[in-house]
Amino acid sequence: MQTLRDVKPGKTVKIVSISGERAIKRRIMDMGLVSGAEIFVRKVAPLGDPIEITVRGYELSLRKSDAESIIVGGDN
Repeated sequence: MQTLRDVKPGKTVKIVSISGERAIKRRIMDMGLVSGAEIFVRKVAPLGDPIEITVRGYELSLRKSDAESIIVGGDN
């Protein structure tokens, strides 16, 4: 099982599921990060926080702790 936090910059993955507390899941899903969505990892800050991604045509920055809640697959 790989989380979004583990994905290297320049890779595209698909969301398999989102884990964590209900409030965190809801906030992540409200940003458009739902199962089946493709995510392109653009950049990761030097200390790993935040992670800059592109999803559904827009750019988004996520905290490392939020990225750990997103289970991904299909590393292209």
